[in-house]
Amino acid sequence: MSTEKDTIMTHEILFAGFGGQGVLSMGMTLASAGMAEGKEVSWMPSYGPEMRGGTANCIVIISKTPVSSPIVTKFDAVIALNQPSLDKFEKAVRPNGVLLYDSSNIIVPPTRTDITVVPVAAEIEAQKLNAPRVKNMILLGAFLSVCQVVSISSVVKALAEVLPERYHHLLKVNQQALERGEELVIEAVTPIA
Repeated sequence: MSTEKDTIMTHEILFAGFGGQGVLSMGMTLASAGMAEGKEVSWMPSYGPEMRGGTANCIVIISKTPVSSPIVTKFDAVIALNQPSLDKFEKAVRPNGVLLYDSSNIIVPPTRTDITVVPVAAEIEAQKLNAPRVKNMILLGAFLSVCQVVSISSVVKALAEVLPERYHHLLKVNQQALERGEELVIEAVTPIA
């Protein structure tokens, strides 16, 4: 039996938000998980001159074949953490692609009907975990539930490499956030009996 993970050769993904929201670390973690699974990867960050509060985004490409270029203008998936990012990158999702966003921070939701739109209340869920800084991992878990690019277990292992050692005490809550993100998507598509 073939799954999406087995049939798609290359995934081109954009993570976008404000600096300080964990956008770059989300992309780096996904890229590291792809490398751990023996895939070809590219991680290209882009951020404004501000340390926090400015714009930040990164492109991650995960492929079974060599990545020819890290420059992409249309994406299979966009994960938007705020309204400006949603407004800017909604049109950059390829038809039949995925737009996943933090519905806690979006006033004007996306309007496209030719893509899969996945709202996730990541900030609210992170507050329930008493860890507001893990909303990026909730979104990453939700994304991996929709697009099985790598396994959650590979991401958990990658977190131990990506996070500086002084933050390793947060590995468990980051894993909980990834799992909660995955659960939120499953709950959203599972009919209530």
